[in-house]
Amino acid sequence: MTCTAAIIMSDNQSWNSSGSEEDSETREETGNPVGVGVFGGVLSKWTNYIHGWQDRWVVLKNNTLSYYKSQDETEYGCRGSLCLSKAVITPHEFDECRLDISVNDSVWYLRAQDPEHRRIWIDSIELHRADPGYGSESSLRRHGSMLSLMSATSGYSATSTSSFKKGHSLREKLAEMETFRDILCRQVDTLQRYFDSCADGVSKDELQRDKIVEDDEDDFPSTRTDGDFLHSNSNNNNKDKMFQCSNSKEVNGIDFKGEAITFKATTAGILATLSHCIDLMVKREDSWQKRLDKEMEKRRRIEDSYKSALNDLKKKSHFGGPDYEEGPNSLINEEEFFDAVEAALDRQDKIELCQTEKTRILRSSPLPPADVFSSSGTHRLSEQVEEMVQSHMTYSLQDVGGDANWQLVVEEGEMKVYRREVEENGIVLDPLKATHSVKGVTGHEVCHYFWDTAYRNDWETTIENFNIVETLSENAVVVHQTHKRVWPASQRDVLYLSAMRKMVASNENDPDTWLVCNFSVDHHDAQPSSRCVRAKINIAMICQTLVSPPEGDKEISRDNVLCKITYVANVNPGGWAPASVLRAVAKREYPKFLKRFTSYVQEKTAGKPILF
Repeated sequence: MTCTAAIIMSDNQSWNSSGSEEDSETREETGNPVGVGVFGGVLSKWTNYIHGWQDRWVVLKNNTLSYYKSQDETEYGCRGSLCLSKAVITPHEFDECRLDISVNDSVWYLRAQDPEHRRIWIDSIELHRADPGYGSESSLRRHGSMLSLMSATSGYSATSTSSFKKGHSLREKLAEMETFRDILCRQVDTLQRYFDSCADGVSKDELQRDKIVEDDEDDFPSTRTDGDFLHSNSNNNNKDKMFQCSNSKEVNGIDFKGEAITFKATTAGILATLSHCIDLMVKREDSWQKRLDKEMEKRRRIEDSYKSALNDLKKKSHFGGPDYEEGPNSLINEEEFFDAVEAALDRQDKIELCQTEKTRILRSSPLPPADVFSSSGTHRLSEQVEEMVQSHMTYSLQDVGGDANWQLVVEEGEMKVYRREVEENGIVLDPLKATHSVKGVTGHEVCHYFWDTAYRNDWETTIENFNIVETLSENAVVVHQTHKRVWPASQRDVLYLSAMRKMVASNENDPDTWLVCNFSVDHHDAQPSSRCVRAKINIAMICQTLVSPPEGDKEISRDNVLCKITYVANVNPGGWAPASVLRAVAKREYPKFLKRFTSYVQEKTAGKPILF
């Protein structure tokens, strides 16, 4: 799993909710950091109990955390997003690379590459939470919605304007207020015209006086013979009359005193109506307060119920969550673990039942000459193969019926399954041994279909995928095999060497014996991964062919052939699965495997020549 965090700083104008210079100034004045930008990178996200952790491209922008399947698919839209305003970021208690982000009952489980990358992500998320961008109080102020925000958060906002509609008297008084407002506006306009007229009259009088004075200065005064000046009284009289006419024309038609009285009456009416409105609202204050108290109490109860439900939800198991899968700190108890595994295995059985109706693909692979299987070959691991073969031939064929350490756990017809309880460091290592007799097939045929990977998917239903890592010889290969996951158990894989041998009989009375042994090895081309728990195996299938003589001169047919199978398995599953669950699964699955495989071999060999 890789996690490469990339920081992408976007332009402040494009990231901002409005993009104007005025908005940038507003953000600086309010103290919020400008230009937080976009933070993006690869994190592992818990998808579900089937696929587990998957790498996703995660983007942090505008107080929102979004994820995409990959960075190349960002143009197709995000696959999910969380608003961080009310999100709870919780670093995991045991996993130093993991952080959980929850909003109400929605939880994202994320893992970074290392603790340092997790710290960077947490710091970036907190930084974006401190600068939420659009949707914050400052953003609403810039968009003219501050009044709505404040009224919504006010304690008295529960009393809406609909309460006024219930008071008929208050409605009438408000209508009176509208009427007084119209009258007052008209009166103000009338008085304004009067004042404008007065101002215009004064200006004209001053201009005319100035003109007359200039004319008088231009006219030289006449003198009598006795030297006295002669003045024209008629000019002065005409001038006074002109001023009087000018003033009387401008103000004629406006009753200033009457308008003033009306204006005073209108304002008095407005004040009286306002006083009446205040009295009505004061009288209803008690009922409003009671209603407000009732609403606040109801809200308090709802909030308490919500908090209680949220706490209960956190205590319950999140089905499919990583905290409830197999692990050293799993929150699921042993009984719940067992029930979940049983349910998953039942579902797989139903799928198998449906698939048995499908026609299997008829395929065949060329068989190497029989002498190829007589030795371990000369490859680099031939000594290990020879050692394993001799060990199984010595100990696996021993009878365990009278051994008190072996317990008979299953007996169905010719098939018997024994188990010996062994634990090491709390991990179940129970050796298992099964014996079975199958008519109509030989040991060579059984081992061939068990060893040849060309037929593996026909009878093995627990494998998700497998591949041959290296071919050592014609009878030995290294195989990497990934098994289907059974939640809540972790997914397992195994890397093993598989060899097929024909054992040389020491005397002519010994039955024809074939053996397939599978044991774990290491290989540089198949290193363990964090996705799966690497199991260790040491398995052998030993098949002995018993032939009963045919009657008379008849040729040997499949009715005269019997294969005695001894299957031995030593498995170290690794991980932290409960011992009781592993034992229960072994008791249930191994008999099913033997019956399914032997039935497959009988079906494949029916009507074909016998292969000894």
